[in-house]
Amino acid sequence: MAETPSVPYRTTGSTLLHPLSQLLGIPLDQVNFVACQLFALLAAFWFRIYLSPSNVSSVVRHAFATLFGIYFAVFCFGWYSIHIFVLVMMSYGIMNIASIPNIHSPLMIITQKITTLAFQVHDGIGRQAEDLTAEQNRLAVKIRPSLLEYLSYLLNFMSVIAGPCSNYKDYIAFIEGRHVHMKLLEVNWKQKGYDRLPDPSPTGAVIYKLCITFVSLLLFLTLTKTYPVTYIVDSQFINNTSFLSRLGYLYIVMQASKPKYYFAWTLADAVNNAAGYGFSGVDDQGNFHWDLLSNLNIWNIETATSFKMYIENWNIQTAAWLKRVCYDRAPWYPTALTFILSALWHGVYPGYYFTFVTGILMTLASRAVRNNYRHYFLSSKPLKVIYDIVTWFVTQLAVCYTVAPFVMLAVEPTIKLYKSMYFHMHILSLLLLLVLPIKPRDHTMRQLQNQVTHNSVKNKKEK
Repeated sequence: MAETPSVPYRTTGSTLLHPLSQLLGIPLDQVNFVACQLFALLAAFWFRIYLSPSNVSSVVRHAFATLFGIYFAVFCFGWYSIHIFVLVMMSYGIMNIASIPNIHSPLMIITQKITTLAFQVHDGIGRQAEDLTAEQNRLAVKIRPSLLEYLSYLLNFMSVIAGPCSNYKDYIAFIEGRHVHMKLLEVNWKQKGYDRLPDPSPTGAVIYKLCITFVSLLLFLTLTKTYPVTYIVDSQFINNTSFLSRLGYLYIVMQASKPKYYFAWTLADAVNNAAGYGFSGVDDQGNFHWDLLSNLNIWNIETATSFKMYIENWNIQTAAWLKRVCYDRAPWYPTALTFILSALWHGVYPGYYFTFVTGILMTLASRAVRNNYRHYFLSSKPLKVIYDIVTWFVTQLAVCYTVAPFVMLAVEPTIKLYKSMYFHMHILSLLLLLVLPIKPRDHTMRQLQNQVTHNSVKNKKEK
């Protein structure tokens, strides 16, 4: 009897868990990833309880978070992690040597956290307060971080493997024990019957997110294998099924590809919450929320009635990063430039570029439809329900059509898929953009207002 072929375990990371990889039939790099995240979850609880700001100094918390993060990176990526460490140290050198007004440019080659910090230091030291938006002013970093603070922010064990990216000031407030109180002080607790600020526990949020993680893992292990993405470009399938059947199967395949993202992002969120990081505030009913670092809102994703709403609830922290470093700063064509930056950030696979270029068309077309027709359906509840149902249906199909190349990666299957779909979404989007009037965007108006305000302040100073 022939032996069952072993699972490939080519990885630069640790091979300690190779026997477990063979037992489960899962690639070793994925086993290492999950193992590190689960260990990080346990370490996060210990970090919150025994290394709380009331027990140890912020230096100890920074050092622990950094050292554990470095260990996890080495465990998962082996000698490849040297690439991460070299980029981190080079960026720190640039930040301390380069002139502050130009600090943001060279650091754009690094990923989210470095560019976030670069722009926020640039806003805090290299620009005038009147030139900043309210959000930029709130997040501006006015003092260069120390080496330990910098390394802790970039390499802490809670986010070194799967993120998410957070703002530097929020992270430092967490390490120094000010994170939760900063959010609570926005509410007048005495009017709610409290004599002092409460100390909300993240345990309930962590348990809830771990349940979502478990369900997502089960769905990933079953649906992804049952509905392989390669089937939608199989020649026999294309030739023997109708257009509507192919469109329906595309929707099912794309739904089946989501649970792995739900699993990874929700687990990463739970790790941060377990450490006491991610508190976002209190609602009107007095309920505590731990979604400051959440990367997705599953309900809003599955019920999205516009392309914009879908994007805003998918990979939330990356969308926020793109908004902070590109959309809010782009002088022209912010939507197109933001999609292009997103494609460049993701990597070199052609499928990424197909997705993001198509996404530009979809976003602009859906915006045109919404701006020109939505107000006609707000006069009565039945009309609004009909509008929501139709736009939900179209949005879900449009998203599946747009992100399919992102999953397939290569050019050939992407072209084959779009040909089998007659490029219908591309054609429809272009027709809508040609026919419907385009109304001025709030982004442009805000920039004009900021320029007027800046000129007014400048003239006052000159006088």
